[in-house]
Amino acid sequence: MDLEMVKYLSQLGKLSFTDEELEKMAGDMTDIIEIMDTIKEIDVTYDPVKDNHNVFLNDLRKDIPADSFPTEKILQNAVSSEDAFVVPKVVE
Repeated sequence: MDLEMVKYLSQLGKLSFTDEELEKMAGDMTDIIEIMDTIKEIDVTYDPVKDNHNVFLNDLRKDIPADSFPTEKILQNAVSSEDAFVVPKVVE
């Protein structure tokens, strides 16, 4: 990246740099752009076989049905007893 582009970008960002800082910034920005160019080369196409290779069905817990809590017990600490929880209003 050339110094003129760095000067232009710094003006857009309302930043002020000395000449030495501009040169260092130009080098840093060039390095960042090079890294981004290498990232563009990575293949990111979806492959269902490769993308799910770490999921093992044997490692999942068993889904054992259990009874729910009784509604009366859950609503015991609720503000309203109309079979609903009352929460503070957060959006006007």
